[in-house]
Amino acid sequence: MIVLARITGAFGLQGGLHVRPLGDDPMSWRAMPAWWLSPSADAEESAWRPVKVLDCRERGQELLVAIDGVGDRTAAEALKGWWIGAPRSALPATHEDEYYWSDLVGMDVVNCQGVALGRIENLISTGAHEVLCVRAEAESGRGASSGRERLLPFIASVVKTVDMQARSVCVDWQADW
Repeated sequence: MIVLARITGAFGLQGGLHVRPLGDDPMSWRAMPAWWLSPSADAEESAWRPVKVLDCRERGQELLVAIDGVGDRTAAEALKGWWIGAPRSALPATHEDEYYWSDLVGMDVVNCQGVALGRIENLISTGAHEVLCVRAEAESGRGASSGRERLLPFIASVVKTVDMQARSVCVDWQADW
């Protein structure tokens, strides 16, 4: 299951939901036949329940969503903190040089000189662009950086290639930065 968003609260009296998307272009999700809900982002796929989206609109950096079966504020408040996801097969296809965050998490990061910088643990959306959270494995010896974390902007001048087959990302970033 690919996690797309998180429900952050109730909206209005009719069961509307405030939803924080975890990626760009959330309005493309309206074309999916259903969204799936779970109280845990790590739940097994069988634990996610499909729901029909009745309405979805953007407001600032969040979505206002109405789903079938949630008809009042009490029902909406009970979903606060729940996750919205979808199986890969239900997601819209990506364009060239576009990636789902879940595809990038776990990839190895190497700089242009071939130095391993670590593995992508997460991404952060800053508004201006996404940021790769890269964690190095604990090293021993001189100059070691035990589990050092680097935050690399996910922009063309830094990210040179993404190799989905090799599960690696090549970046223009010095090892000592």
